[in-house]
Amino acid sequence: MSLGFEQAGFDIAAAVEIDPVHCAVHEYNFPKTTVICASVVDISGEEIRKKAGLDKIDIDVVFGGAPCQGFSLIGKRALDDPRNQLVFHFVRIVKELQPKYCVFENVKGLTLGKHAKFLQELIDAIEEAGYDILQPYRVLNAADYGVPQDRHRLFLIGTRRSLKIPDYPLPVKPRVTVWDAIGDLPDADEFAELNSTDEVSTAWTSKSRYARKLRALQPDASNFAYERNFNKNLLSSSLRTEHSALSRTRFLATVHGKTEAVSRFRKLPPDGLCNTLRAGTDSARGAFTSPRPIHPFLPRVITVREAARLHSYPDWFRFHMTKWHGFRQIGNSVPPLLARAVASKIIEAMDIQPTKPWQVIQTGDPALLSFFMGDAARYFRVPRNTIAQRIRKPDSNQISLLDEAYA
Repeated sequence: MSLGFEQAGFDIAAAVEIDPVHCAVHEYNFPKTTVICASVVDISGEEIRKKAGLDKIDIDVVFGGAPCQGFSLIGKRALDDPRNQLVFHFVRIVKELQPKYCVFENVKGLTLGKHAKFLQELIDAIEEAGYDILQPYRVLNAADYGVPQDRHRLFLIGTRRSLKIPDYPLPVKPRVTVWDAIGDLPDADEFAELNSTDEVSTAWTSKSRYARKLRALQPDASNFAYERNFNKNLLSSSLRTEHSALSRTRFLATVHGKTEAVSRFRKLPPDGLCNTLRAGTDSARGAFTSPRPIHPFLPRVITVREAARLHSYPDWFRFHMTKWHGFRQIGNSVPPLLARAVASKIIEAMDIQPTKPWQVIQTGDPALLSFFMGDAARYFRVPRNTIAQRIRKPDSNQISLLDEAYA
């Protein structure tokens, strides 16, 4: 969301995130933003203003999305899930900061069944805070906004009363395919260095418009973000995954668009869309990695960088060096191009014509990308147990042939 709103023309003044590891990655990518490592439950609008140096500035937008597991169609759908209460802390922050606009994003499961009542309570709470909600609310598919991924998400857009209400963005065509997104990327398995690091310098050619834009080789007229200083020949976020010979054979034999029977991984269709990239469960719920798609032509799962391309992240954007955190950071995030489409309609309603900043900024200290919980907690001066630790417990009954696929 931060990147999409910056691309639409906004400056990201502050970001609130509870996980110190994710805070470190955000600080690396957005060095001009104040990162507040705290639970939204424990922070006030006044504190956000003070920490970000906003004083009495009339804030344009507050945007965000509470953890969605309590609403997700693939998880337990319980109205009493304690994580769902974070939604109302979002409303509290909006009420305290009184921005011109607010944007709330979540899974489409929030619109279905019993959760529709919860959604109406949320809408009522935002309206009571002084905002008009764009109705009817919409579930948007990222694939309709230039993202090569079938990903449906609810967006609520609130407008401070007396201001112009924005519209939802119109779909764009043609759709971008999986191969448009990742077809140019070098094969990570060709580089021994990527067994121990997530980056390697190499030269390659990018031909699709989508890939060339994400690699900063071609202008993007609707991108008003700060340019980042980065090496266009650096293949990053590409730590390799080792598979057994048996797993590789099964991957190669799987038909495009179908699910491999043992691993339950879907093989990406080169001329179609990626399935929804998910983050898996957090440490408190077992720390399970979600199934990672199989590369269209190579006998392996995709890399973090390939997932980033399928999520519309530019190549300068970096993730935690581990596959565990990297995939979680992508799977939990809003595709930047989808966020940009929504944010651009707010800019339009504000009657502002954004301009491209002249300043090229340097991303943060690369050490931020390798922080583990202890390092990140010390850096942000928060307790090490802020987030439950991931504990790996070997299961003697686990079938060994699954190990390589999930590595």
